[in-house]
Amino acid sequence: MGPSTSRPATRPETAGAFAGYAQASPPGHDTELAEVGPGTPGGEFFRRYWHPVAMTGEIGELPLPARILGEDLILFRTTGRQDRTDEIGLVHRQCPHRRASLAFGKCEDRGIRCCYHGWLFAPDGEILETPGEEDDDKAAMQVRKYNRLGAYPVIEFNGLVFAYLGPPDEMPEFPHYDAFAIPGIETRPYRADYACNWLQVQDAIMDPVHTSFLHSTISGAQFSAGLGEVGVLQFVERGTQFLGVDTRRVGDHVWVRVNELVLPNFTQAGSAFAADGTAARYFGRSSFTRWVVPVDDTHSVALAWGNFGERGDPPKYMTKEGCELIEQGELIDRTWEERQRRPADSEAVEGMGPISAHRGEHLMPTDKGVILYRRRARKLMREIASGKPAPQPQQVPGEPVRTYGQDTVLKMPVRDNDDRAFLKKIGAAVVELQFAAEDLPLEDRDRKIIDGLKDLEAAGAP
Repeated sequence: MGPSTSRPATRPETAGAFAGYAQASPPGHDTELAEVGPGTPGGEFFRRYWHPVAMTGEIGELPLPARILGEDLILFRTTGRQDRTDEIGLVHRQCPHRRASLAFGKCEDRGIRCCYHGWLFAPDGEILETPGEEDDDKAAMQVRKYNRLGAYPVIEFNGLVFAYLGPPDEMPEFPHYDAFAIPGIETRPYRADYACNWLQVQDAIMDPVHTSFLHSTISGAQFSAGLGEVGVLQFVERGTQFLGVDTRRVGDHVWVRVNELVLPNFTQAGSAFAADGTAARYFGRSSFTRWVVPVDDTHSVALAWGNFGERGDPPKYMTKEGCELIEQGELIDRTWEERQRRPADSEAVEGMGPISAHRGEHLMPTDKGVILYRRRARKLMREIASGKPAPQPQQVPGEPVRTYGQDTVLKMPVRDNDDRAFLKKIGAAVVELQFAAEDLPLEDRDRKIIDGLKDLEAAGAP
């Protein structure tokens, strides 16, 4: 065999190429925003608000272990009796006697009983019985009088169980959003668990551009096909409320889609399957009403209602699988190959790692919504640490909080060469119509907005 005629390998000459060695140590995460345990800035922030912690249907005859904001807890339902309806309790997992787990406790008509020594605890944490001790024993009387099992107030509402984990003297009114009762819309509760920090899950709601790529050109049309068109973006900050407005051109139609975030973690968007930008739609509402709840620093859960009906998504999606599609674009239980071929939200956000290396991000102009809401959340965390009260979404007691997550599709053919400037005007006009009507009673407000959108369509321009 003759000598080889292949050329020897040479060192690449491109300046700055192959920078792996220089970047081998990953950047750190944003500890202030991402960490949520007791005493952390993020943890104290979240503890000033009501959040869903479970679906009602998950709480049965047996205690339900739960982990929320880094705390190990137990949800349980009392068994009820003739003179007392059942109630739900949310308590610390460990019994204050000898630290046995109440996951193995017994649910009774007055509370939960520890399996180890039979101590009985009310839903508010009161120690009702210490049966291994004499009733008149001084130590037993003292422990029942002066000690309590850690417990939190809960509200059961429309298939979700909400809890407040903050200081009792700062407990806010439970917020009622207009989305809780939209005429003609039926709801179905759902949950989606994420093996990553809450921030990277929530970021997506203020990132409308990802829909055009992750859910369209990369994985195929996971939602409506028209979402593949990259639109004109506008971001609006109103106190603790943030809107991401994406206005697209779809043939002769202009599609205005509004994603919404109310701090700390309430999110809405447009429809998943009801609109594709090719037919008129006036103030169609969000496919979900959703909270992104931190479980701990490296896990989170989306607890939500899917919204179905004329102004929501098609009723055929009102199933467990349909809600999974609405939440992330694909079914949750898929093979690794399926996830690689058609990644959805869980693959995108969990692929960042348990906690994303925020200090290695390169945020761009299209990330303005993410930048705005993170900046505001950080400011609120620091204000809470300094003793200021947390601003609440419920500004007018008893009056539903107005929300703006929606789809509007108007027939407006191209008018001139600068169509993107035209789209920007339309997006701004649609949002302003919503703001101008927000002080009206809900039924009048929705009619005012819808009539205004039809007038805008008829006029052909703002």
